Amino acid sequence: MAKIDLEVIRHSTAHLMAQAVQELYPNEQVQLGIGPTIENGFYYDIDMESKIHEDDLKKIETKMQEIIKRADEITRYEVPREKAIEIFKEAGQDYKVELINDLPEGETISYYTQGETFIDLCRGPHVETTRQLPMFFKLLHTAGAYWRGDETRPMLQRIYAACFDDKKKLKEHLKFLEEAKKRDHRKLGKELGLFLFDQAAPGSPFFEPKGAIVYNELISFVRKIYQMYDYKEVITPQILDVELWKTSGHWDNYKDDMFFTKDDHREMAVKPMNCPCHMLMFKHKKYSYRDLPLRFADFGRLHRNERSGALAGVTRVRTFCQDDAHVFLDKADIQKEVTSLLDMFNVCYDHFGFTNIKIGLSTRPEKKVGDDATWDFAEDALKAALDASKYDYFVNEGDGAFYGPKIDIQISDAIGRFHQLGTVQLDFQLPERFDLKFTNSNGEDERPVVIHRALLGSLERFFGVFLEHVAGAFPFWLAPEQVVFVPVNNDIHGDYCKELAAQLRQEGLRVRVDDSNETMGKKTRTLQKAKVPFMAVIGDKEIESKALALRAYGSKETNVYSLEEAVAKFRELNNERFPQKLRDL
Repeated sequence: MAKIDLEVIRHSTAHLMAQAVQELYPNEQVQLGIGPTIENGFYYDIDMESKIHEDDLKKIETKMQEIIKRADEITRYEVPREKAIEIFKEAGQDYKVELINDLPEGETISYYTQGETFIDLCRGPHVETTRQLPMFFKLLHTAGAYWRGDETRPMLQRIYAACFDDKKKLKEHLKFLEEAKKRDHRKLGKELGLFLFDQAAPGSPFFEPKGAIVYNELISFVRKIYQMYDYKEVITPQILDVELWKTSGHWDNYKDDMFFTKDDHREMAVKPMNCPCHMLMFKHKKYSYRDLPLRFADFGRLHRNERSGALAGVTRVRTFCQDDAHVFLDKADIQKEVTSLLDMFNVCYDHFGFTNIKIGLSTRPEKKVGDDATWDFAEDALKAALDASKYDYFVNEGDGAFYGPKIDIQISDAIGRFHQLGTVQLDFQLPERFDLKFTNSNGEDERPVVIHRALLGSLERFFGVFLEHVAGAFPFWLAPEQVVFVPVNNDIHGDYCKELAAQLRQEGLRVRVDDSNETMGKKTRTLQKAKVPFMAVIGDKEIESKALALRAYGSKETNVYSLEEAVAKFRELNNERFPQKLRDL
């Protein structure tokens, strides 16, 4: 028998799961939403009175296996719209009736039956009997999901599942999920005391002292890079007149995702991005070609009204800071500037241990602003810069922004997941909307091109991505606590520990003395769990020899250093906050 396509297996197994739920709850009206395939599996949205808990998933799996063994026949039917509505009304499937009504005129309407009672609206294709389905699936977890993503509609229960056509692949994927669960930044953030959330500010993280240290070190790193690549940091207002956002075009295209307030009788908006502010700053002065490229960088806080269902720890929030910048330049300098940006990205990502990088070049979409000659020039400049770089890249035809082509950069973390960080976007629209001009070498007014550029991107999102990448074990230079002194006896050795801690703080190190009343074993376990880079145990021997007994995180060995050696080691590790290329500045 021919091998069945994996998409068909996953789609059919989604129906299998929905059938199993209906059979397990025969006394309830189990209404079905949608059950699409997704990467590595599928999900199904279900509306029913009983709450499906994680403990119920095993029962559903068992029922699915039972249905496979009994080889229920699967049959496809095509019917007119009116007949389909009648069939699904009779079956009590109101969500399916709504979907049928929304189908375009003339579209073929099909449904499938499975066994004696199960029916589902679907284009297909599917397997012919449930016996053809392999048992290489695992129901993972449940979540709430608004019907059709609309917060005003009913909340359904979504069941996620992994599904493969091979037992080994399923096992590997489950192992990957287990590792990802251990690295979940929400879990680590709570355990390590980095950030918290409160309903007083939904979707807005509160960074605790330890988290604020990491956050500010990331900003310091980016500022050092700015020094190397000649960026000018600016500070811009948080709240601006809505007329600015009408000029920029955000009012028409983005206002549903913005927050608004009033100032006297004027309507004001909390900024969701920095771009219009930088356009205003450029417009307020008369620049010449000698001033370009002009690079404005901004760490201003941004606010976006993300829907609650889209929020995810610190990687998708309502308030955040981007390390974004806007470069104003002559279009003849696009290739040179993009080449410099690619070098900048390389310096940054390599420093954080991201060596597996994917780059996509997105070209003009069907709906665009600007003439084809300008687009040709811009796309050719981006391609030339990429061709001259060390990176391979792929082309996303037609996936550019309406205002210009772009380059998107994705990095792979420690367990192989890709995350988009950097972006380079050419923009012909905002300079036009704000009537920006500079004086060219002929003494004439000319329109600049703007590059929207992000390096780490949202600092909150990068925080979460990097936290998962290192599984909470930050490099020494970024760790909230770098060294913790542990006196063997607080009364006898505590004062000396405090003297050492004060001395290391003079070196710019983040040091703490654990003078709690816990046992040495408990202190050691706590510090290992906190992933502190170095623990220094101080007893009589260390005081007499002026030495430090250091144990690195993850090591069972203790190494003895003289105080001078230890200070030199810490100083060297702390200097790694910047790559050598930046340390020389």
